[in-house]
Amino acid sequence: MSVPPRMRAVVFERPGEFTVTDVPTPRPGRGEALVRVRAAMVCATDQKILAGKFPATTFPHVPGHEFSGEVIAAGEGVALAPGTRVGVEAHVGCGTCDRCREGMYTLCLNYGKRETGHAHIGFTVPGGLAEYVAVPSTALHPLPDGISYDLGAWTDNLGVALWALERGRLKAGERVFVFGPGAIGQCAAKLAWALGAGEVYLVGHGRRLDDSCDVAEPVDDSLIQNFAGAADLVVEFAGTADAARQAIVTARRGGRVVLGGATGRGTELNGLDLSTIVRGNIDVLGSLANPKGVSGRALALLAKRNEEQFRSRNDATGLLFLNGLVTHHFALNQFAEAWQTFVERRDGAIRVMLHPTGEWTEHEV
Repeated sequence: MSVPPRMRAVVFERPGEFTVTDVPTPRPGRGEALVRVRAAMVCATDQKILAGKFPATTFPHVPGHEFSGEVIAAGEGVALAPGTRVGVEAHVGCGTCDRCREGMYTLCLNYGKRETGHAHIGFTVPGGLAEYVAVPSTALHPLPDGISYDLGAWTDNLGVALWALERGRLKAGERVFVFGPGAIGQCAAKLAWALGAGEVYLVGHGRRLDDSCDVAEPVDDSLIQNFAGAADLVVEFAGTADAARQAIVTARRGGRVVLGGATGRGTELNGLDLSTIVRGNIDVLGSLANPKGVSGRALALLAKRNEEQFRSRNDATGLLFLNGLVTHHFALNQFAEAWQTFVERRDGAIRVMLHPTGEWTEHEV
């Protein structure tokens, strides 16, 4: 298909100000593919970017790091054929530093240096809240058959959640607690169950907990003290100091705790007796994003679980639904309304999805 010279895109003009406007359509460079965006979601991190809390982001900026689409054109050195449906992960390392050679490109030592090959899509380079975006091919994952664009937009989130479970060395039959009933926390709960956890508990409060996924037992965080020492594995995506303290206390002696919520500066862990960790022989691990191709593994698991029904908490059958976490759909030109819906959590908003092409099928599986 022919690519128009200009496209519609969300533009963060400066901290606190955004618009939807026409901008030049990007052209893919060496190692990049031009992706026509079919589904893109708004994330709480986008709020931090708009607030100017990411020093590596320069304004004006096209945001968006949770999206899927179709390859329209490929630059030199890209093997993906036009028409390939893809999901996108946000991190692209330089490929040559010590961390990238370990597969930990989310920890790239050349962060923010585009000239070295590093890119953080939607953060340091333009993202997917636009009709088209040029994406390094190393960040693209072909969508398995049966995975819709709506589901494909979860590629990055699924990778983040799965990496936390891999960091925590989840084993079949274990009792898992997930702190934070937001989108990534619910992904972690669903994935833990799909991977064979014996019991899954989702900890939080408010409407998100009330509407939590059917594979997890909801636990109000005001009652979490009743579960001290109960968990084999605890995964935290709430991002608060209280949640981190509670997560550590919830782990059994010899258990594991993975902290993944506090990605920004300024959250300090105070008021915890360190002997809880030392005498309890507890592993406390940090988990950042989705390195080592984990998003591809998550998509493969999603495809498998959408083909093969798996048990729900009450031993009935069910699927690894994610579309239930997408609470609202909008066209790209409705971004202002979509943004307010997400920020104000209108009608229990969890993830708000935009469709730059104006095409989508509601209730896709």
